[in-house]
This record gives sequence, structure tokens and C-alpha cells, in this order.
Amino acid sequence: MKTRSPILYFLSLIIFIFSTFTTNPTKCLVTTDSAPNPVLDVEGNELRKGIDYYVLPAILGNSGGLTLSSTSNATTACPLDVVQEQHEVDNGLPLTFSPVNPKKGLIRISTDANIKFSVAIVCVRSTVWRLDGYDESVGKSFVTAGGIEGDPGRETVSSWFRIDEYEGDYKLVFCPMVCNVCKVRCGDIGVYMDVHGTRRLALSDVPLKIMFKKA
Repeated sequence: MKTRSPILYFLSLIIFIFSTFTTNPTKCLVTTDSAPNPVLDVEGNELRKGIDYYVLPAILGNSGGLTLSSTSNATTACPLDVVQEQHEVDNGLPLTFSPVNPKKGLIRISTDANIKFSVAIVCVRSTVWRLDGYDESVGKSFVTAGGIEGDPGRETVSSWFRIDEYEGDYKLVFCPMVCNVCKVRCGDIGVYMDVHGTRRLALSDVPLKIMFKKA
């Protein structure tokens, strides 16, 4: 029995690949559409940039929405800290989300975004969220206002958060990817109740399970 020469085999393989590609090109294409899924509100609609939403606990009876408040540690009367309303019936203040890519209109899972209260305050500081420095007295890093919107990089690294899926709902996470050389302490955002009963948002081992309601 005659065996096919290596050269003829190689040529046959090239012809087969070429004919397959020209007949059905999609078989040889690699899918590159790997964008994360969009975040959905309680009505199943996609979260969009610049639209007002309430961030509410997904578990009934777990207090209310999110707002700004001046805590006992604040050096001024300005409401600088992000806290949770005590009562379930309180939706808190509306918020907007801005993705790291300003050209995108959807808020996607596990993607850096700015979070901003849609209110005007007397303080000079902005209402953009940021993660404050580590408070050694209680061993926590708290979420406050005064962040910088946009301009991803070293100077704004503390102002970027993301939304991750969590047990059928969502959670907030601080683990920005806007600065490759920055060392950040990643973690879930949960609730820390201080000695005055204020429910302050902070890095926590127990995330606050949340949902989004269009304001």
C-alpha cells in the first residue's frame, strides 16, 4: 500500500481549512463579545447612566435605603457619611451611576463605576462616594461623600465601586481596577452599626444584599 507523502498531506490540510472557512466563515471566528451582563432594577430593566435610583435592601425588614448623614466622627456639620435609613419605609436619597467608560450607557456587573447622590448639599464636598481611610479606632474603612467623578486613575482610585451578583440579587464591592499600580484593600460593602445606632456603610465580611428601584 502506498502512503501519502508529507507534502501532499500538508497541502490537502491547507485546502481543507481554506474551503471550510470560505464555505462557512463563522466556524473559524472566535467570539469576542464578553461584556458582563447589565445590572437590572426590580422591574427587570437595565440600569442606565445618569438615571436616578434608590438602593434598597433586598431583604424585607432590613432597614431602609441609603442617605447622607453627619456621624459623631465628622469634623463639620456637613453630611459626609453614607448611611442606611433606620426604617424600612424610607427609600433614602436617589443615586446615579456612571461607568468607567463615559461613552457607555449601561451599568454592568463587576465593572468600575462612580456612585453619586442626586442632591444638592451646602457643603463644598461633592456627593460622589469614596472609600475613606482606615479608622483604627473601630477597625473599619467607611464609605463617605467627597469623591471625584470620572478621571480614572491613581488620584481617583478611592471613588470607584462596582456591583456584583450576590445570591440572586446584588451587592456593592470596592475593588477598583482603574489603577494597575495602586495597592487597594478590596472588600464587600456592608453595614457597621456604631455606638449611636447609626448604620454606616463600610468594608465588611457580610455584604449588604441590595436591589435597585427607579426613583
